[in-house]
Amino acid sequence: MTMTAGDADEGRTRTALVTGGTGGMGRVIATKLAADGFDVAVAYVGDVDLADATIGEIKDQGRRGAAFAADIADEGAVSDLFDSIDDHFGRLDVVVHTAGINRPAALTELDLADLDAIHRVNVRGTFVVNQQAARRMRDGGSIVNVSSTMVRVAPPALSAYAASKSAVDTLTRILAKELRGRDITVNAVAPGPTATAAFLNSTPAEEQEQLAAWPPLGRLGRPDDIAGVVSFLVGPDGRWVNGQVVYANGGLA
Repeated sequence: MTMTAGDADEGRTRTALVTGGTGGMGRVIATKLAADGFDVAVAYVGDVDLADATIGEIKDQGRRGAAFAADIADEGAVSDLFDSIDDHFGRLDVVVHTAGINRPAALTELDLADLDAIHRVNVRGTFVVNQQAARRMRDGGSIVNVSSTMVRVAPPALSAYAASKSAVDTLTRILAKELRGRDITVNAVAPGPTATAAFLNSTPAEEQEQLAAWPPLGRLGRPDDIAGVVSFLVGPDGRWVNGQVVYANGGLA
């Protein structure tokens, strides 16, 4: 079991929230944090069976888990989410925000309703979750947002998505400074193309091969690659990393 800052002194198990915690990346992150010794709450939308399966994987690691349905861009819903976690586990030590959406299209063709949806989830959602986390989590903890390497690559058809994740990067850096004095680290992880089930199911095989050839390491990322970076950032060895965007992409950019 990996113990994080303060465990030995406080003699308690630490608690993490993973938003988007039933998705391909979020689910692996949630399970990894459970393996590291955290009790884990997951926030999700949609599939209750998938949420139950995720909690089962957390419990298989010997930790407590609970799933809560929540619209992460709704201030009231996220406040209620934190209330429920407080009631179930006590105050949070770690918040990992993975929830996000993408609707690829050329800038000249993108429906503005899709632009609004992307920014509601990716920008407003990150702001709302980080705001509640900063107000309510314990001192000495960590916040990790999931950004994207596409901010740096800037490929065609991802203008709205990359712009939204650029906002996540900026929010992350500023919040790290605003939390001075509370010993809370705030960082972002920026994956490259990652072989989640959603990615594999929505991306043609030829395109998958092309994307796998981009990084010098010659493969797609795996969810556990990203989970390992998150584990480092919220663990004792990552305490001096703060206000950073960590590019986890095999050297793609």
